[in-house]
Amino acid sequence: MSDVRQHNKPRGGSFIDLNDRVSEIFSPEDFSEEQILIRETAKRFVEEEVLPETGRIERQEWDVTVQLLKRCAALGLVGLEIPESFGGSGLDRVSAMIVAEQMARLGSFSVSWGGQSGIGSLPILYFGSNALRNKYLQLLCSAEKLSAYALSEANSGSDALAARTTAVRRSDGNHWILNGEKMWVTNAAFADIFITFAKVDGQLFSCFAVEKVFTGVSTGAEEHKMGLKGSSTRPLVLSDVHVPAENLIGQVGRGHEVAFNILNIGRAKLGASATGASKLALDDSIRYSTQRIAFGKSISSFGAIQHKLAEMAIRIWVLEGMVYRTADSMDQVMEGVDLDDGPGVLRALREFAVECSIVKVFGSETLDYVVDETVQIHGGYGFSTEYPAERYYRDSRVHRIFEGTNEINRLMISGTLIRQMSAAMEGPHNSDGLSEMGETLPIVKTVFAALVRAAIQKYGESFCKNGDEQELQMLLADIAIEIYAMDTAFIRSRKVMAAGGSEFCRDITMTYQSDAHFRIAHATGQILARLGLPENVAATILKPLLNWRPADTVAARRRVAAHLLQSARYSI
Repeated sequence: MSDVRQHNKPRGGSFIDLNDRVSEIFSPEDFSEEQILIRETAKRFVEEEVLPETGRIERQEWDVTVQLLKRCAALGLVGLEIPESFGGSGLDRVSAMIVAEQMARLGSFSVSWGGQSGIGSLPILYFGSNALRNKYLQLLCSAEKLSAYALSEANSGSDALAARTTAVRRSDGNHWILNGEKMWVTNAAFADIFITFAKVDGQLFSCFAVEKVFTGVSTGAEEHKMGLKGSSTRPLVLSDVHVPAENLIGQVGRGHEVAFNILNIGRAKLGASATGASKLALDDSIRYSTQRIAFGKSISSFGAIQHKLAEMAIRIWVLEGMVYRTADSMDQVMEGVDLDDGPGVLRALREFAVECSIVKVFGSETLDYVVDETVQIHGGYGFSTEYPAERYYRDSRVHRIFEGTNEINRLMISGTLIRQMSAAMEGPHNSDGLSEMGETLPIVKTVFAALVRAAIQKYGESFCKNGDEQELQMLLADIAIEIYAMDTAFIRSRKVMAAGGSEFCRDITMTYQSDAHFRIAHATGQILARLGLPENVAATILKPLLNWRPADTVAARRRVAAHLLQSARYSI
């Protein structure tokens, strides 16, 4: 590893800084032998044990899901991030992302697995007392007990802090009494433990571990969902439930720290799941396009189809880089943090909140694009249950709602970056060593900084808090997302090519950055129009974007498509 990685831990949001040029990032090319083995173990488990049970899982035969979760645990694929002292595997977040990517090959089971191994157990690890960790974590890692995460309510989806579920401490101090109803609880049909959020005395948002066996705990009927039909989603009903005092997770009134920081991890994992699901859909599209004959030849020979296949692969490759870059950055800031150091844990979990939200938004929208094009390539068959393309399409849609809607995440991205911006962004930029693929980065970063400064000058720093200019925030977030994607693709491709790796990463990076440049120009134009800057000032900001020379992306996509068709799968 370089001196940069050894001595300078990454900083959240630094990718937007003009002077922040990391020399390398972690990417799939850096997987260790152990991580490759973990990937193969998870892949084999899904292929040999999960996929053959697709029909029964989709028919909601919960005993099948439960047994597969137990089998997962026996293979060490549950509790990956839980220390061995609490019954887990004690692995890093990169390894957890690797497994999440493989589990995504069947969306319904992937969601059940995530509810158990992630948001259903990590709140106890990071915020629970040692007594609570010892009480539950080993049982969760072995899947002897199954878990669920109960945050949302009928009238408080994105606005989680508006929850109406209440918790009142009994006069003897030994129990909390919980009342209320939670909605859209994954794994509710078979969960033994619910990570549940309630307001103490109706005001202080707090978190509790609630067992299904507690008197007054029940679940409602299964929700009739568009997709992910093989995952259990039910309401959780709490009626005068007596919860032991020690089952409080974290501190009274600090439940938002549990909820939002655990969701950061979930958002990053969602990006990994989107990567795996997208690769599966692309492989199906490649296979079908080579077999389907139209006008006397396979449709894979048509430029319109090759464009689709190449664009799918381009977005997947960029997303994949972002997922593992973010995961490794999170690992670095968590390294050496004592679980009992509450403030230290919080700082580490918060550090890459922006990147986690970016991965979530970019990942879910990449998956939506890929499955939509998969249906299109399949034509009428893509609309039929005879082919899995139809299920991919239905299962993907909720990812833009999961873990905070993409709109909420965009507002968080722009709001956080605006608060983080400093005078350092205005300093000179050293572009030494930038190839033609990277020349656009200083341009778009400079433009972003100028737009943020102009917005603050007009509306004040509080404009991202009052909700009056959300459209502006969304546009700024779009630009930030593109910059993180461009930055990641450029650094990863430079590293790959320096090591003599795939030449197609150059075509991918050039194509993505060229297209992203013009998407940024479009967003910039809308922002400038809204800000109403003097014409000469607006022209100064926009001119570098408009003077950009586009790349021959048609030729680049043809080369990428030819490689995919020759490989018969995603293999970049």
